[in-house]
Amino acid sequence: MHMHIRHRFPSVATAVAAFALVISCTERQQTPGVPTEPTLARGGPAIKAVTVAPSSASVAVNATVQLTATASPPKSATTFTWTTSDASVATVTQSGLVTGVAAGTASIRATSGGATGASTVTVTASPPPSNDPVLVGAGDIASCSSSGDEATASLLDNIAGTVVTLGDNVYDNGTATEYTNCYGPSWGRHLSRTRPSPGNHEYNTLNATGYYGYFGAAAGDPSKGYYSYDVGTWHIIVLNSNSSCTTISCAAGSAQDSWLRADLAAHSNVCTLAYWHHPRFNSGASHGNNTAVANFWDALYLYGADVILNGHEHVYERFAPQTPGAVADPTTGIRQFTVGTGGASHYTFGTIQPNSEVRDGTTYGVLKLTLHATSYDWQFVPVAGGTFTDSGTGNCH
Repeated sequence: MHMHIRHRFPSVATAVAAFALVISCTERQQTPGVPTEPTLARGGPAIKAVTVAPSSASVAVNATVQLTATASPPKSATTFTWTTSDASVATVTQSGLVTGVAAGTASIRATSGGATGASTVTVTASPPPSNDPVLVGAGDIASCSSSGDEATASLLDNIAGTVVTLGDNVYDNGTATEYTNCYGPSWGRHLSRTRPSPGNHEYNTLNATGYYGYFGAAAGDPSKGYYSYDVGTWHIIVLNSNSSCTTISCAAGSAQDSWLRADLAAHSNVCTLAYWHHPRFNSGASHGNNTAVANFWDALYLYGADVILNGHEHVYERFAPQTPGAVADPTTGIRQFTVGTGGASHYTFGTIQPNSEVRDGTTYGVLKLTLHATSYDWQFVPVAGGTFTDSGTGNCH
């Protein structure tokens, strides 16, 4: 009798142990690695609301910010599911740590028990390294009958770097009085860091004496108006298209052409930028293409220049890199920006030229170029209240 009982008891113990093992394995398989449902306080109340703090936050690209979620009533949940409305702008971990990916705005949400809270996260572009210089400016700028130049000058107040003017800097005739009374109170605040170029309105005054008198040595030799300088690793060339090259020639074999080609040959910088007033390529209705400056393009393309800035047409227009013959050339082509948006007035568009990528004729603003060792970033910065902008990156040849 005792022997029979001793054989039965181990069987029961073994069965109980096996059952417990099955239960344990089943529970382990059902427990997720990352909770997707709230952990409710045992016997606690249902969740009524979820709050995310802070309710709004700003973070730079590649930086992080920690968000915290709480449930109401208190302690009704201790875990939450975190999601982002736009992973291309900001990502979030299941602990609420947000990482900025690209400039923009994303809604970061925490959900628990059917309730959701959110925080609006604004991602800002990373500032350029301090050793990467900035070139900023526009053309067709000041007039005593317009407040546009005051608005664009306010932008310059908050952008460090070298200021460039792309001609027709003051209306109507570039006189000494107009420079003093109309340009001086706005863009004149930045005179000490300005490298100017003249336009046709400057030459409405004989020999552009108002222009050369105002800018002094920064404008170069008054009998020439063309000069060059370096900014960081970049070589910058300032040319003089004056009155469509009728006062000082731009043609092949001219003094300006000989100087340009010699200057290009003497500088082996990886990156080169040139600016003057009249655009070779132009979709604007008022002026259109200008063939008088075609030789500038020929020389700059031959020597591998990267960027050209112009004004004259009171619009913003960006072209894809192209040859002097207007053939798209993403490898060795020059990218032209027309930035006649300094504040004088607005023009409209006519025949759209080949390779024109972006156009706006309603917004005053400045073009900001951040000059890296082998590339550049561009950003059109609109005046307060303006909504149009344009930005991107290009590589030097």
